[in-house]
Amino acid sequence: MAKLWYLGHSAYYLEGEGLKALIDPFLTGNPWKIAKPEDFTDLNYIFVTHGHGDHLGDAVELSKRTGATIVSIYEVCQYCSLKGAGNVHAMHIGGSFKFPFGRVKLVPAAHGSSVIENDQVVTLGSPCGVIVEVEGKNVYHAGDTGLISDMELLGKYEDIHVALLPIGGNFTMDVRDAAIAAEMIKPQVAVPMHFKTWPIIDAEPEDFKALAEARGVKVQILQPGEELEF
Repeated sequence: MAKLWYLGHSAYYLEGEGLKALIDPFLTGNPWKIAKPEDFTDLNYIFVTHGHGDHLGDAVELSKRTGATIVSIYEVCQYCSLKGAGNVHAMHIGGSFKFPFGRVKLVPAAHGSSVIENDQVVTLGSPCGVIVEVEGKNVYHAGDTGLISDMELLGKYEDIHVALLPIGGNFTMDVRDAAIAAEMIKPQVAVPMHFKTWPIIDAEPEDFKALAEARGVKVQILQPGEELEF
């Protein structure tokens, strides 16, 4: 059985047959303080949805130390490689690849992607969501995104088991739009994320649960530090 461990904000540890991975590994500086980079000594993959610091996080340091392969958009991978990441596997929107543990596909997200270098904003390509197949089940991490019509395609063709959806508003979907997204995606279970890390995204996951379940989607709320087996 595969499992997700919610590390707060949009960070997750995902484990299943052949896979020990972090998604958007914002650990250092994460106000939830669930885990530290040094807690992870055995990783083989790191998935990054975009370049913002609260998502790229500790990816480079973790890759250097563990040898884990960073999987992301081409520009993010090139940036990580230049910073000394151990291994990278560059992809792009709509691309999929069969890894030893299962298929990975990058899908659209409506957001930005950049880092600050020498007091300059450096754009790192397009943001994305990522679908990770593990033990025959598809986990969709939406990254940071607004509500987009592409999500209907996920519901029709991608057979999403777990959908990890931002609900905080301001930078991403709010609870209303996230509930609409859940209805479009049709996962077996939707899990809210990207809420209450800072006051500006002080959304209530229970509000998302009520709206999404009224639309026929099962919701599992994970508080930072909690796990979901699937």
